[in-house]
Amino acid sequence: MIRKRWLVLLVLQVAVLFAGLISHGQAKQVLLVSGSQWETWSDSIFDRAKKENRLVILDLEAGWCHWCHVMDEKTYKDPEVLKLLKNRFIMVRVDQDSRPDLSTRYEDYGWPATIIFDASGRELVKKSGYINPEEMLTLLNEVVNNPKPPEEKPKTAEVATNGQDAGLPAELRKELNDKHTAGYDIKAGGWKTAQKFLDWDSVEYCMSKTKERDYHPEEWARATLSNELQLMDPVWGGVYQYSTQGDWNHPHFEKLVQFQAENMRIYALAYEYWQDPEHLKAAQDIHRYLKEFLMSPEGAFYVSQDADLIPGESAQGFFQLSDERRREMGIPRVDKHIYSRENGWVISALTQLYAATADQTYLEEAEKAARWVIANRQLPGGGFSHDKTDVNGPYLGDTLSMGRALLNLYSVTADRSWLKQSEEAAKFIAKTFANGKTGFVSNVNKDPNAKLQPQPSLDENISVARFANLLFHYTGNDEYKQMANSSMRYLSLPDVARKRQVLVAGILLADREVTTTPTHITVVGSKQDPKAKELFAAALRHPSNYKRTEWSDTAEGKLPNTDVEYPQLKKAAAFGCVNNRCSAPAYDPEALAAIIEQLSN
Repeated sequence: MIRKRWLVLLVLQVAVLFAGLISHGQAKQVLLVSGSQWETWSDSIFDRAKKENRLVILDLEAGWCHWCHVMDEKTYKDPEVLKLLKNRFIMVRVDQDSRPDLSTRYEDYGWPATIIFDASGRELVKKSGYINPEEMLTLLNEVVNNPKPPEEKPKTAEVATNGQDAGLPAELRKELNDKHTAGYDIKAGGWKTAQKFLDWDSVEYCMSKTKERDYHPEEWARATLSNELQLMDPVWGGVYQYSTQGDWNHPHFEKLVQFQAENMRIYALAYEYWQDPEHLKAAQDIHRYLKEFLMSPEGAFYVSQDADLIPGESAQGFFQLSDERRREMGIPRVDKHIYSRENGWVISALTQLYAATADQTYLEEAEKAARWVIANRQLPGGGFSHDKTDVNGPYLGDTLSMGRALLNLYSVTADRSWLKQSEEAAKFIAKTFANGKTGFVSNVNKDPNAKLQPQPSLDENISVARFANLLFHYTGNDEYKQMANSSMRYLSLPDVARKRQVLVAGILLADREVTTTPTHITVVGSKQDPKAKELFAAALRHPSNYKRTEWSDTAEGKLPNTDVEYPQLKKAAAFGCVNNRCSAPAYDPEALAAIIEQLSN
């Protein structure tokens, strides 16, 4: 038995060593051609499909995805499935992380996503998750014998309006609030979704709300944050993507950088609100994982770490081992692509953790990653590419994520160079991705005959509304307010607003912000003055997920937005403005906190 265990261990080590000897691109190529002939996505495949009388099947997968590996090994290597695919289909496979245009289009279907098209590019089938060989055979035969698209409900074209061109109409706002409230899972915690995970929009929205009848936002946010700790890796740190079976005890072990970033941001924000050491520890444990496994030598961040040590085989036992035993067996593959969008998420999270702790390490890492992305991914005009070169790009998500990250860097440093670059990103978005007067599309495709035309994404338009609105308050430039309103017009479309049954808090957050002013804290004094520095740090720690922090130093001239005039005093002071009311000067952090609380009531 001992010899057998050592033999298994040796085989695993050899497999991991081999994986480490080949680049990510080579590993992906080996995976894609194993057992079948996969092609990359392009419109030319439809010309071929028409000429050869074939259908097109798109396998939209992820390198970190356990069930994608299983489907590749079980379903796509099944002889009968493979024979039918080769005879009647053109087979296309895409890593969804590499193509945000396809990822945002089909993200509601989960990974792997299986989409079947006819030769004209019409979608015939859209399926999510693992499909076993028997189910796949049935599905393929059905679509070959009856290649007709499913009937879709007609979509409403009108925009629901409140008459002010900003925010949701009252009825729709109430409907979404009711959904958000009814969607909370009182029994299991979190929200009522097929998988359990921390939905950052829902928790953030709860943080900003007050207790009402049948609605206990702080209690729900805290319970969700507590439950999410069960999805933390106790050894390496970091958070698993989600848990299945309706509870928090059956994790899928992939670690996506977006989940690390958003969890770290939310736990840091929660620490600002409630000063719970458990929340700070969670944020720091995620940071520990990011630094150890997903930070590149240059300081930028990678995409993900695989759920499996060996593709297609469950790693549950592996993740129960100690650090030493894990490393003896090997480390699950890390996707070492460096994408702008993903780095923007991490930079924003690091700025939040810095604001909550005043630990310079987090700020230095955020600035280093931002400088790398600017040097290596910035486009002429202020936008950002996804990778070194983009197919069918640029993509909205990259410039949007980096634009918000640059604004966050300005908010925690008062360094106007970050604000300038954030404005450039916003202008690039307005010029490149505007969908008329209603929202923004996810990518640019200049070919009017392309089979898949650019379309808006709900999540991206939520982010545009929040980013552009806050940028408007920092700069006073009405162009950004119009951008936010444009996204809100899209989010107010009834079919868009009602698209989701449970996770609607993102729309509510955007609506709340575009219809109100942020908590506004300004420090007046020299940036060399230790007392002014102390006041600015206190302003950053103020618990609010919607605030504007500024530092007025006469050596730099007027602030970008001169909507408030501040007196020049003999010593450093801070002023708080809430709901269009501004305070008397505060000369220490305690006085500042008391003034803001008084104004908020």
